Amino acid sequence: MSLDRAQFHQQHLAQAQATAAELFARKSGLQGAWLNWVASQLYGLRPAEYASMVRRELQRLHNPP
Repeated sequence: MSLDRAQFHQQHLAQAQATAAELFARKSGLQGAWLNWVASQLYGLRPAEYASMVRRELQRLHNPP
């Protein structure tokens, strides 16, 4: 049985936020190389829905309200 989108989001949000925080924490150390590095990290995440969640969390960390 597959999870619907809302269930998947609810079950994986905390993990996606933690992953995004770990990736974002590397930004200062990698400086200009970070964008390519983080793109490669996102590319390797599965399933694609999870990678999208992490990408959104990275955007939130990069552009806080």
